[in-house]
Amino acid sequence: MKDISELDKYVIEKVKILRQEQNISQQKLSQLIGFSEGFIGNIENPRLHEKYNIKHLNLLAKALNCSPKDFFPDQPL
Repeated sequence: MKDISELDKYVIEKVKILRQEQNISQQKLSQLIGFSEGFIGNIENPRLHEKYNIKHLNLLAKALNCSPKDFFPDQPL
């Protein structure tokens, strides 16, 4: 993931792990949070520079039944 901070990389990977643990496809999660079917795929694609914002993380937490803080590391990176 080029030109994306270590924190953004961590958050993207954490969302991906939680999504996969719940057997939710990228397309389905995109739909659950009200975005186009390719939204999550674009963010998880390391060739693109897309990333989540706070609004996205709140919607993702609702969809994945967790807290937004679950996407962040315990210690600063």
